[in-house]
Amino acid sequence: MELAWEAFARNSKELELSVGKVDVTQEPGVSGRFLVTTLPTIYHAKDGVFRRYRGSKTLEDLKSYILERKWESIEPVAGWKSPTSLMMYGMAGLFHLSGWIRQIHNYFTGTLGIHIWVSYAIFILATLLIGLILALIFVLLTDCMCPAKSKEESFDSVDSDENKIEDQQQMLELSAGDEIPEKGLSVGENEEEGEEESRPNSSDDSAVEGCEGENDLEPFESDKLEETSLRQRKNPMEPEL
Repeated sequence: MELAWEAFARNSKELELSVGKVDVTQEPGVSGRFLVTTLPTIYHAKDGVFRRYRGSKTLEDLKSYILERKWESIEPVAGWKSPTSLMMYGMAGLFHLSGWIRQIHNYFTGTLGIHIWVSYAIFILATLLIGLILALIFVLLTDCMCPAKSKEESFDSVDSDENKIEDQQQMLELSAGDEIPEKGLSVGENEEEGEEESRPNSSDDSAVEGCEGENDLEPFESDKLEETSLRQRKNPMEPEL
């Protein structure tokens, strides 16, 4: 479609747009930003919104797409897949890195004449070394941000915890020792109070019982006296028994 695209670019002033092209073999970063997987890939950009053109690649269809504003009916690219997003910038960096690695590989195998597998081994070792360096940097950063406690501080904390436990045990023992005598005294006092209360009650009870006994005896004796008097009246000659 090179001829149709060049003709479309010549009519760009009439269509009031800018037409361009990029060779992804020379610009791998652009390929990463636009996530190019097939060639050719056409994007339409307006006011920072990107839409992928998937129609026919003839000059007439390209013009009608702009003149008839067909791009309004096409859903724009998602925000995370937009070439201006941070994710696509990261993808562009990865594509740049891959192109740089390819150039180094070609230099090893073409210019220096190193075997392909030796070049692969060099890249593997370099990858492991870079990973170890990054891990070391990460560990150092975490130590700086979250420093570990020293041994003295840890011993002090352990001692303080033990002292706290001992103090709590002593407090419990003291509280238990205080409660037992108080309970004993309270029980003794309660017993004494009970005895004192029982004593007057017992005397009162005995007095009441004595009174009741006297009251019980008085009617019995009076009955006897009445009987003897009656007998004497009936039999005045009989001696009393």
